[in-house]
Amino acid sequence: MKFIGIIPARYASTRFPGKPLADICHKPVIRRVYEQAVKALDTVVVATDDERIYDAVEAFGGKVVMTRADHRCGTDRCLEAYEAITTPTWRAQNDTDTVIVNIQGDEPFIQPEQIKALTDCFDKGNTQIATLVRPYTKEDSLADLENPNTPKVVWSKVTGEALLFSRSVIPYMRGVDKSEWLQKGEFYRHIGMYAYRADVLSEITRLAPGKLELAESLEQLRWLENGFRIHVGVTDIQTIGIDTPEDLERAIEWYKYNG
Repeated sequence: MKFIGIIPARYASTRFPGKPLADICHKPVIRRVYEQAVKALDTVVVATDDERIYDAVEAFGGKVVMTRADHRCGTDRCLEAYEAITTPTWRAQNDTDTVIVNIQGDEPFIQPEQIKALTDCFDKGNTQIATLVRPYTKEDSLADLENPNTPKVVWSKVTGEALLFSRSVIPYMRGVDKSEWLQKGEFYRHIGMYAYRADVLSEITRLAPGKLELAESLEQLRWLENGFRIHVGVTDIQTIGIDTPEDLERAIEWYKYNG
């Protein structure tokens, strides 16, 4: 199985425009993501729609391709980038044995072990799509659990596949006071990394949004609604995603003490 890492990186962002170029201790966010990814994957490419990001990646010696600005999501951008770095003949011969790893461009401290947990999901020959989750612990707060910006997931311990994603708390702990949910329940937060077999990636980008996706604004629900299976890899490693300027400050402080 061949693994290709693609890092979608847009300049535009409602909450934090230009965040791929934001500085964390003398390196832009996108460079830190790239340098972590190449520790786990032989081939890594940044897919951007902005010349400033393109130039920044070239400047530090990374591989980068320019993609359209009108993509609905990072998954669509990954497909365009994959098609840009391969030929139709190569894809016809290798699509079923190639996995595209979608690494979020705002995760500067993603660990090689987390990427491996994702790629290991394809040791099972029937895996179509894989994603990563992290269990909530007693150290997390109820506010963390209820945060709608952090999707939750329930998954089957028999098949290892996701059953449902939601911005709401799932499962709901009936008859248990909320203050005890984290002590008595088992909850998993979704880490927005995906890996797709190349032929499956081509299929899912042609799907129309479904009712669940439109309700929750979570693209992975479109795949479940259409019968695709999403295998779950589990990590215990804490990550720091950069969604806001405040997240950036938190990441800088973390790096000063842990980098």
